[in-house]
Amino acid sequence: MSNASVDRQAIHDELERARTTFHRLLDKATEDDLRRPTDGTRWTNEQLLFHMLFGYILIRPLLLLLRMFGRLPRGVSRAFAGILNAGTRPFDVVNYLGPLGGARVVGRRRMGIVFDRVIASLHRRLDTEQSADLALAMHYPTRWDPFFREVMTIADLYRYPTQHFDFHRRQLTLADEGP
Repeated sequence: MSNASVDRQAIHDELERARTTFHRLLDKATEDDLRRPTDGTRWTNEQLLFHMLFGYILIRPLLLLLRMFGRLPRGVSRAFAGILNAGTRPFDVVNYLGPLGGARVVGRRRMGIVFDRVIASLHRRLDTEQSADLALAMHYPTRWDPFFREVMTIADLYRYPTQHFDFHRRQLTLADEGP
């Protein structure tokens, strides 16, 4: 992705759309809705909502990694991504178990508060990014997530959690979800 093709406003708009949608989903959900199984996962709706939130929480550490690896020779991040791909099974276990506890610990009310804080932080970070840094890139473990591409830039990382969010939103089984 070239520096000229990064549309910061589009990323801001995506983040705000996800934030608004997340609150709407939480506000409309009943306790029964939250306990209902999702479509295509082993989680409940509440656990999947936490997983969707966690996709945004992870961006900060992923940005730090990319800033480090993005300044090293590409072979270094390629080797790192290979090691991570080899550890996909343990990652899948942690990825599944995290929302089981996370949804309980954070709870419905605080999920919305945390989502707001994370999105606000991403807005601030995006606004302060140097244009050249948005093009920093590294290899990613493509076996970990269908939205990870072999090479991703910082700009790509800002868009990743909303792709992840939109995918999982379709798996929610909340009553009267509506647009």
